Amino acid sequence: MTIPAERNKVRQVVFAPRLQELLDRYRGKSFFRLEPDTVGVAGADLMDALLRSRPANAEERPTFKPVRGRAVTRPESSALMRAVGADVRAALKKPLGEPALTGTWPAVPHNYLRDLVFGHEQRRFRVLVDRRLELTPKITWAAVAAGAALWGRPAPEVALSTLARMVLEADTYEQRRFAMYLYRRVAGPVCFTVAALVTNALWLSSPLDDEVPTEYVLNETLRLLPPSWNILRVRSPEFAEVDARIGPGDDVLLLPLLSHRDPELRDAPDEFRPSRWAALDPDTHPGYLPFGHASERCWGRHLVLPLAERVLDLVRRDGLVADPAQTRARVHLDGLLEVSDVRVVRA
Repeated sequence: MTIPAERNKVRQVVFAPRLQELLDRYRGKSFFRLEPDTVGVAGADLMDALLRSRPANAEERPTFKPVRGRAVTRPESSALMRAVGADVRAALKKPLGEPALTGTWPAVPHNYLRDLVFGHEQRRFRVLVDRRLELTPKITWAAVAAGAALWGRPAPEVALSTLARMVLEADTYEQRRFAMYLYRRVAGPVCFTVAALVTNALWLSSPLDDEVPTEYVLNETLRLLPPSWNILRVRSPEFAEVDARIGPGDDVLLLPLLSHRDPELRDAPDEFRPSRWAALDPDTHPGYLPFGHASERCWGRHLVLPLAERVLDLVRRDGLVADPAQTRARVHLDGLLEVSDVRVVRA
């Protein structure tokens, strides 16, 4: 995929080999077999029918899947999202200020967002939003266990997020450890997802056109580089009723990465054209699932998009661009679909 850039250069997105293979082999196909026990689905109508056939089970909810065998209840997940929602709304009311956003993205916007939303936390909480914890689950669990063990309630005047105060309500070590792990599950993705989205947007659109609404830029970025590029549904009898090609032992991998680039649904599907969203509704456009299906839309979308808009407002105000000398950025096969190591400078 290429994006026209200044000075007649071309910025390229270089996908991990497995992702590029998916694009090369299966784009434009509705149904295909990936493994003996796994089918891939990228057709808009079939994706819609499958996702409507049953709700996600506990293991299929990325943020709120069980923690070491303990289920996360709906009331617990709702309370956590309300808490982090309150923290994000409070952060959005703060003045834009003069943050230093030049440097290597997505690390720079991640740290900015961490400080904006959770900046006054105690260290045991702040470390749970650190990007380095993504290296291995063992590091994450060690940080959680240490934070739960080093206990002590701060004085009432100590500034803490709503989310952290929820954790402090836990009485026992086991309850604290569970709560702190969920803190990581909720707070971390806010920073990770927004940092990925704004980095992708800047790489695709740099320099941002003042005539193009930020909403269109974000919608088009989510189309070409959806942070959540696949949706896994484990084997289930409902799926065979939707499509007889799905066997009783087949898991189903739904692929927005492919449906977002379906040439039957979109003109010039590989081109970054934010203006196309002037005539499209992101909530109803076929095959467009950056935040999941309409029946189970990700709760975090109303946190992610306003924070992303704030970062891009700063990009516009400060004249930030992807370094014109950088022409390639890689997308690794990680949890989020994001371009890495983008050098951002003042124009």
